[in-house]
Amino acid sequence: MNIQRATLDQLDDIADLFDQYRQFYEQAPDLAGCRDYIEARLANNESVIFMAQENDGALVGFTQLYHTFCSVARAPIVVLYDLFVAPSARRQGVGRLLMDQATAYAKESGAVRMQLETGIDNVTAQALYEAQGWERDSEFYSYTISL
Repeated sequence: MNIQRATLDQLDDIADLFDQYRQFYEQAPDLAGCRDYIEARLANNESVIFMAQENDGALVGFTQLYHTFCSVARAPIVVLYDLFVAPSARRQGVGRLLMDQATAYAKESGAVRMQLETGIDNVTAQALYEAQGWERDSEFYSYTISL
């Protein structure tokens, strides 16, 4: 298994995985829209994507990171927004490898912390995060509003 930073050269494969990821979160398939979204993020340097590639070249997972800032700490942070492993590659350590690469990248980029959110019912992902030392927030609530 090889973990590497994605470029536009892998756009079609990443878009396919991204579409699968969105479907996992009960979104309608939209490969063209996913391709456009990923292309814009990479072309504009708005996100960093690491992908897991098998020895035969097949992409089996990815994580997408966004840089932002923490005003209280007056420092940069990294948001791990997306993490997906294809069903055929699950329970083989792919998610852990992607998380390790994301953490190493965040440290190298000068971030003081990383943060993520996951579905309340996504207990498999929660187990991975907690096994890697991530702590569930017990001090703050997360709110959203649709616009």
